[in-house]
Amino acid sequence: MNTEELLDCDDLGDALREGRALRPARGYRFLLAQGDLNFQSRVVSDPVPLGRQLLEAAALNPRDGYSLVAILPSGDFEDVRLNEPFDLRERGAERFIAFQTDRDFKLTLNDNELRWGKPVISGTILYNLVKPGEGEGVFFEVPGGEDRLVEYGDLIDLTQPGIERFITARLTFEIIVNSRPRTVNARTVTFEQIVQLAFPGQHQPNVVFSMTYRHAASTPHAGELGAGGSVDVKKKGTVFNVTRTVQS
Repeated sequence: MNTEELLDCDDLGDALREGRALRPARGYRFLLAQGDLNFQSRVVSDPVPLGRQLLEAAALNPRDGYSLVAILPSGDFEDVRLNEPFDLRERGAERFIAFQTDRDFKLTLNDNELRWGKPVISGTILYNLVKPGEGEGVFFEVPGGEDRLVEYGDLIDLTQPGIERFITARLTFEIIVNSRPRTVNARTVTFEQIVQLAFPGQHQPNVVFSMTYRHAASTPHAGELGAGGSVDVKKKGTVFNVTRTVQS
């Protein structure tokens, strides 16, 4: 591809979502936040920039004591060294956070107090720290309200007043099957599980089931589900409609 055919700009987020490599371009768009979760679009001209070039793209002076982390697709944080190249084509990172602080942030995890060196922590890191058992999840305690399930891809701001508290607890998901409320203990449910909730027991070979769903957590959020299929449900409110047909 010659210079005339270069794109003006390619977007890291678009490339990740489309499952493709970055295209040759004059600029590469990424997201950067400064010590919080307020991500802003920034552009660098090199697909393998130095860490300091990522800061400079956001008008931040590397000499002002910034540290920089990349948020990987897994939710893990990777430190970005300011004087070393970071290959945007290989890491799969779209989002970066620049920190300018040496403060420790306190949180509790199952009543154990922890200190974290960054004002943001990811759900992936919390799950890796606590290693919940089968059928358990990590929840963010909400005083006076309903505890919120932490997903792997979540980013939690630790700068709010008070100490953020996290616990592990049994996963429960409230779904609706043929207009009746049901509770399941796994985020992912199968076609066969929902059939049993709608029509319990053994079924004759000439009985065929069809199923639709809506308000699912997975994509697409609505559609038809066939035998052997599965969907991820929301904490509350995913709806299934199951129809039974007897073939002659």
